[in-house]
Amino acid sequence: MEDGGSVEAAAVGPEGVVGVSAFLGGSTALGNCVVHTAGLGLRVPAAVVAAAFARSAVVARVLLRYTQSLLVQMAQTAACTRHHSLDQQLCRWLLLNLDRVRGAGLVMTHERIAQMLGVRREGVTAGALRLQHAGLIRYRRGHISVLDRSGIERCSCECYAAMTEMCRPLMPDAALHVAGGAR
Repeated sequence: MEDGGSVEAAAVGPEGVVGVSAFLGGSTALGNCVVHTAGLGLRVPAAVVAAAFARSAVVARVLLRYTQSLLVQMAQTAACTRHHSLDQQLCRWLLLNLDRVRGAGLVMTHERIAQMLGVRREGVTAGALRLQHAGLIRYRRGHISVLDRSGIERCSCECYAAMTEMCRPLMPDAALHVAGGAR
């Protein structure tokens, strides 16, 4: 936004790429990407990705499937923002981000989560407190530990399950968790 505000449209982890415009024919990025957790990432020049996309049907198929799963996630996130409670959105967000990290914890402040969800920090804090009282998470400033993933899944709206179900056939080799455990 002109005032510097932003909202998260999708979560990308080891299963994905940022900068899909590089192989879709665009010349500029469609948004900003922010790294939230430590880990290994590879930076490949856009021209190299575009050339591999044009040269290899296998590379093109994988990148297009990933792009479709990214569009599914973005569309479902938009619907979720409009139709579901903040607590449900928080659970969806926790699950999507847990799917992309090792372990059952996230290093993230309530302020940052609020920015990504496009809500007030106080709302995230209240929601996190409710989840903590229910025994689903434990948090302290900047650290959220999920104690009961299946409980978080039950508290989430249908958006997380819908995203997972729609993306599974698109990204069959992705190392993402699914409802009920890792695959």
